[in-house]
Amino acid sequence: MASYPKLNLPPVKLRASRHEGIDHVWDELRGCWLVLTPEEWVRRHVIGWLLSEQGVEPAVIMQEYPVSIEGMAQRADIVVADNLQRPLLLVECKCVDVRIDGLVLDQAVRYNKVVGARYIMLTNGLRHYFYATYDGTSYVPLKEVPSLRSGI
Repeated sequence: MASYPKLNLPPVKLRASRHEGIDHVWDELRGCWLVLTPEEWVRRHVIGWLLSEQGVEPAVIMQEYPVSIEGMAQRADIVVADNLQRPLLLVECKCVDVRIDGLVLDQAVRYNKVVGARYIMLTNGLRHYFYATYDGTSYVPLKEVPSLRSGI
């Protein structure tokens, strides 16, 4: 398996394999093998963090959540629902060498206009940014991780 960078997230145990020179990882939530891209490396760690550190139940984590923007099919990396199945957190994952900037926030905000989550997380695995929306149009940066347990 290729070498992947250490992230600023708890380590996770991954079931991985190499087939025809390409690394794959088992997605326990969806029950399928995925190509282990640098972005997928970050997503696997974020999901591990949601499960182990935030107490999120696997059943409320949705990956590659479909979002239609102006008739074009897009996908939010991760959406976490609350106990009433309403979107609570939208996560936009980037690989470690992508800078988390205003363009990444703009992308997440566009997705969230459709999804309607209360919180947004932007991460490249090294840096994590959280935002809250109270009206669906303005976003306030948060200084700490929002409590996801209370909404789930």
